[in-house]
Amino acid sequence: MSVQVAVAAPAVELKELGGPMDKATGPPCEAVGAHAAAHGVAAAAAACPVPGAEREAAPAPAPSAERPPGSGCPGLPSAAGLSSAAAKVPQASAMKRSDPHHPQHRHRDGSDSSGGAAEALVSPDGSVTEAPRTVKKQIQFADQKQEFNKRPSKIGRRSLSRSISQSSTDSYSSAASYTDSSDDETSPRDKQQKNSKGSSDFCVKNIKQAEFGRREIEIAEQEMPALMALRKRAQGEKPLAGAKIVGCTHITAQTAVLMETLGALGAQCRWAACNIYSTLNEVAAALAESGFPVFAWKGESEDDFWWCIDRCVNVEGWQPNMILDDGGDLTHWIYKKYPNMFKKIKGIVEESVTGVHRLYQLSKAGKLCVPAMNVNDSVTKQKFDNLYCCRESILDGLKRTTDMMFGGKQVVVCGYGEVGKGCCAALKAMGSIVYVTEIDPICALQACMDGFRLVKLNEVIRQVDIVITCTGNKNVVTREHLDRMKNSCIVCNMGHSNTEIDVASLRTPELTWERVRSQVDHVIWPDGKRIVLLAEGRLLNLSCSTVPTFVLSITATTQALALIELYNAPEGRYKQDVYLLPKKMDEYVASLHLPTFDAHLTELTDEQAKYLGLNKNGPFKPNYYR
Repeated sequence: MSVQVAVAAPAVELKELGGPMDKATGPPCEAVGAHAAAHGVAAAAAACPVPGAEREAAPAPAPSAERPPGSGCPGLPSAAGLSSAAAKVPQASAMKRSDPHHPQHRHRDGSDSSGGAAEALVSPDGSVTEAPRTVKKQIQFADQKQEFNKRPSKIGRRSLSRSISQSSTDSYSSAASYTDSSDDETSPRDKQQKNSKGSSDFCVKNIKQAEFGRREIEIAEQEMPALMALRKRAQGEKPLAGAKIVGCTHITAQTAVLMETLGALGAQCRWAACNIYSTLNEVAAALAESGFPVFAWKGESEDDFWWCIDRCVNVEGWQPNMILDDGGDLTHWIYKKYPNMFKKIKGIVEESVTGVHRLYQLSKAGKLCVPAMNVNDSVTKQKFDNLYCCRESILDGLKRTTDMMFGGKQVVVCGYGEVGKGCCAALKAMGSIVYVTEIDPICALQACMDGFRLVKLNEVIRQVDIVITCTGNKNVVTREHLDRMKNSCIVCNMGHSNTEIDVASLRTPELTWERVRSQVDHVIWPDGKRIVLLAEGRLLNLSCSTVPTFVLSITATTQALALIELYNAPEGRYKQDVYLLPKKMDEYVASLHLPTFDAHLTELTDEQAKYLGLNKNGPFKPNYYR
């Protein structure tokens, strides 16, 4: 606790003063106290040494006091006329009491602030000083400290819950524990909620958060110029009138702007989350308040996840005719549970590596019933979202969860596609030593020429500080790798699916799971070694942080145009196969974002266009260009 001094001529009034160790322990204790106040009550009590801590329990001094010379408080004027005898009193707090029996210095029960009768030493000049502290006082402080720790204030409880590492009561950590401890732990499925219009066709964490979520959506709109331009240009035409879109994506402020754009273009939408940790509860509430049937909340269980998807699909009197998917889970659920729905579905738009892989598998097996648009491999998704989004969000996710410094750390990035390129570039710029693993010789050569050492994971697994997966594959990091990692190695995933890290192999009796903070688990081996697992192996950036809105504007606009194209395409244009977005649309999406940078395109002359064999207005790349 800091010393507060009020100066009044000619005397110095001390609001609170420590003992003779004040000079040595005062400033450090104040600094620790200020830091601890920001990071938790318990830390404040533990970090302050006993002499400094005594100050907190010391009785309040008299309102009028004089500080003797050399008392250890720099910057205070010496008081003239102070007796040298008074200054020599050992262990005294050097306080001059004008009236030790004044009501200001005694409690109502007649005792002084130290809890017992006031004792004093009288100096030759008649001034009264406080007697030395007794052992009883120290014991009392210990008791007070214990009582303080037993009964933290309301603010203290909140600080403790957020700052102290606590072991999970369940060795197999649950999704529910990812929500803040102050949140209502009641499952949204057990709540009866209605929006202001009386509708209950939604399931979110708390509909009362809608106003806050609306402000987040409005902020996102400022960084999504293409979607807002598309909304303005096509709103009169309503190109999606009659479309019934069921979606399964990350539910964030950026997705909300996309959903409201689709609604403005005439579509009806029902939505679920594609990731159990990435939903922003306040945004989901804002969408539900606006009339969108949204079924999602942060920290869903696996059962909740499939229940939410089913609530979007299985609705009496409403059947989707378009699918917008991210990961393929929605498509898989309809194919498995409601295959007859595909008779009325016009097309599927998929934006992830995992989901596109599933679509190609269905197409190869002859089981794909409708046309599908591969947004993931469109230029505006691959070259922007995957690269630039991950380049910025990888650092954000790691910082928020681990508070680590990147300089000098050894990192292995598994996969050097666009996501891997973004991650490697960011980490290299921060001073990390980056290794890359790859199966594709073309991507491997790119990594080498970008200055990264290409290795096999087994070669560096014992020495690296961070392991990042971004391949879209399964079992990239196995239990064997996890067993060989160094103590405190951080393991995370930047791919869409949670299959890249073999997390299931860690759920065994001999390993202990310890919850450190939201989205962060320590997995502890019998010998005491531990690894730091982020988001249980799920997508790091959207589970643990946020992503740049402007980049998502590019992807969301591409998705909207793909939906418009498939919905309005004449019969026969697209067969039951997987298609890439036409390059003309890719270029249109890019052009909508250029005004943000005050960018000016150069136009081809007729002679130049003829020489290149191109139309002056594009497309400028062939459809096979990636």
